[in-house]
Amino acid sequence: MTAAAAGRRFDAITRRTVMIGFRSLLFNIVFYLNLAALVIFGLPTLLCGRRAVFALARLWASTSRWLLEAICGLRIEYRGLHNIPDGGYILAAKHESLLETFALLSYAPDFAIVLKRQLAFIPLFGLYIVAARQIAIDRSRGYAALSQIVARAREVARAGRQVLIFPEGTRRPPGAPPRYKSGVAALYAATGVPCLPVALNTGLFWGRRGFSRRPGAAVIEYLPAIPPGLGRDAFAERLQATIETACDRLNAEALAADPRLAPILAAGAATIDDRKADDLQPEA
Repeated sequence: MTAAAAGRRFDAITRRTVMIGFRSLLFNIVFYLNLAALVIFGLPTLLCGRRAVFALARLWASTSRWLLEAICGLRIEYRGLHNIPDGGYILAAKHESLLETFALLSYAPDFAIVLKRQLAFIPLFGLYIVAARQIAIDRSRGYAALSQIVARAREVARAGRQVLIFPEGTRRPPGAPPRYKSGVAALYAATGVPCLPVALNTGLFWGRRGFSRRPGAAVIEYLPAIPPGLGRDAFAERLQATIETACDRLNAEALAADPRLAPILAAGAATIDDRKADDLQPEA
């Protein structure tokens, strides 16, 4: 490569980096302004019941997806929608970024997410958590917290709703060694409903702590549901193998489309256990 060609390549990389940074900044500003506006102007929905709150949440999801594609050139592609069962089930999703917390709203009609109790004390936002009847737990209670999750999950499943849980309990970088907890297996055994695994590669485009929102196609794939009736250990092994195999495939697909994502995936693969991350469920 000549010096002139190397210089042109460097300039192209610099321009792309600057453009991604600018678009990411603009998106982040508009994204949080949109969220704040919906939280404030949507307060009357708190008086109209859980379904009204969910309608507002889906509006947040759709507007956020539109902004993400319009500003950053990042679209969300859904696959395997035919695998979504009717009625109550456990939705066990890989968790790599904030993106899937709103992207999953589009195809879970009436869910309860397992989240840390502190979120319920956030001004205004906490009111929506209470009104939507989510499963807020105190992580410091250990096994008592797990019992609380199981009891609430039974109620949710009996009502034909979905229990959304992140099996690793926290956001993990793409390609990082899996760190599944046993809480999801406890829910599966206690509720007697199917479990819908969800694989994704969102962390390649929207980092769990990073600022950048990279252009491309972030995939969320609903995999075939695991029917009830398996033993806890057999279920745990099947769930992890199913999700991780699919995530590896999605990561490889994204890398083939854009080799510039390779450093992100390599950094994730080198991740050492991160116990300081914001866990959403207790060790069990």
